[in-house]
Amino acid sequence: MASENVKTGDSAVTTIVNLAEEAKLAREGVVKAPNYALASICKSLVAGGVAGGVSRTAVAPLERLKILLQVQNPHNIKYNGTIQGLKYIWRTEGLRGLFKGNGTNCARIVPNSAVKFFSYEQASKGILYMYQQQTGNEDAQLTPVLRLGAGACAGIIAMSATYPMDMVRGRITVQTEASPYQYRGMFHALSTVLREEGPRALYKGWLPSVIGVIPYVGLNFAVYESLKDWLIKSNAFGLADNSELGVTTRLACGAAAGTVGQTVAYPLDVIRRRMQMVGWNHAASVLTGDGRVKVPLEYTGMIDAFRKTVQHEGFGALYKGLVPNSVKVVPSIAIAFVTYEMVKDILGVEIRISD
Repeated sequence: MASENVKTGDSAVTTIVNLAEEAKLAREGVVKAPNYALASICKSLVAGGVAGGVSRTAVAPLERLKILLQVQNPHNIKYNGTIQGLKYIWRTEGLRGLFKGNGTNCARIVPNSAVKFFSYEQASKGILYMYQQQTGNEDAQLTPVLRLGAGACAGIIAMSATYPMDMVRGRITVQTEASPYQYRGMFHALSTVLREEGPRALYKGWLPSVIGVIPYVGLNFAVYESLKDWLIKSNAFGLADNSELGVTTRLACGAAAGTVGQTVAYPLDVIRRRMQMVGWNHAASVLTGDGRVKVPLEYTGMIDAFRKTVQHEGFGALYKGLVPNSVKVVPSIAIAFVTYEMVKDILGVEIRISD
């Protein structure tokens, strides 16, 4: 019995020594440790999820106000600007009101962000490989246009994978204390929409969302990466390599990326929200032809939603909530990029977005 214990102990020690030796060789670039690729993928997904959760929670009150501004009844204005809107929510619903829908939002954004960052890295590799093969230059690097394409691919994949959660999150977010609650949470909302409106309702507004995500996510990645590359190559701050970019500099790059992306894509975000509210009895209403009766607004599609929004409320309605959204997006995108890279550093993932 003692002999068996000794043998078992020797076997365990040998296994540990072998694993340590393999890890050492992997760090030195001699061999790849077992499951090294799988571990890197998991760590990358975790980093993306953490980045999404942290960045969205930091700006949750502004996210809720943005959606309320987008879908509020034009004949009964409650939210008129960023400061007034936040004060109104605080006064009528308290602290919890400022973060209403954030749990559902994080349940959506964590997997969305994880898939988005990981998809961008994989799309970048694939696009770069094809570009190098086409040009015959193995040293070729991604151009801003190619990064835009990789970001667009990542955005479409992430948006499509998590869209039903985004749809019900929008409805949960616009519920107020003054109105009867239809949805008690994300899963209750999903089941209610499925039962009362059918599975297609979970993808209401999907088309403008996909169209909007192409410039939004694409520009976010393209501007962020291109700015970092420019700062390094121009030696603007005496930088030697990417690792020496400070947190403040990277936050500034992320803020610029978020500003450009959301300004271009914002009208499509407004239309997406409005299409998501169709079929819900708490959605905004408009006056009928006689000018006296209010009825819920219906849309036959994206173009019809654009037309009716401009017709009933003017062109400015396409940018309702832009100010709180701008205040939200700038720090949110910046925090997401920097958090992603910092978490990957902590987890020991060598790949960077710009690799």
